[in-house]
Amino acid sequence: MEIIIRFLQENPVQFLATIGMDGKPKVRPFKFRLEEDNRLWFCTSNRKDVYNELKNHPHVELSVASPRETWIRLAGIAVFENNLAVKQKMIDSDESLRAQYRTADNPVFEVFYIDQAVATIAAFTGLPPKKFFL
Repeated sequence: MEIIIRFLQENPVQFLATIGMDGKPKVRPFKFRLEEDNRLWFCTSNRKDVYNELKNHPHVELSVASPRETWIRLAGIAVFENNLAVKQKMIDSDESLRAQYRTADNPVFEVFYIDQAVATIAAFTGLPPKKFFL
């Protein structure tokens, strides 16, 4: 898990793929926020399309590449949880989240983790991909 967390932290702009409400794929920039209880946590607003997409079709894939031409694909199931401790840690550690949501108990502030996560690390070098079951 440490290698995955480090990779996500070192490459902070990731891309999250969801199934849109129209049944078509949607991809958007996203950001890994926190590892807590052996879970990879993310956040969004329940006013955004991505929230409804994840609630209706929770299977997701996140992808990010590094300048060294290696990348991760992280696939799994988005699970929303009203976890105030996780929300507070996110708010405390990120000024932009604090500015946007102000408090951990903001009713539009949602957090989710990726359950049944499988991370694949690969590179353009041709080495075989490595899988990690988180």
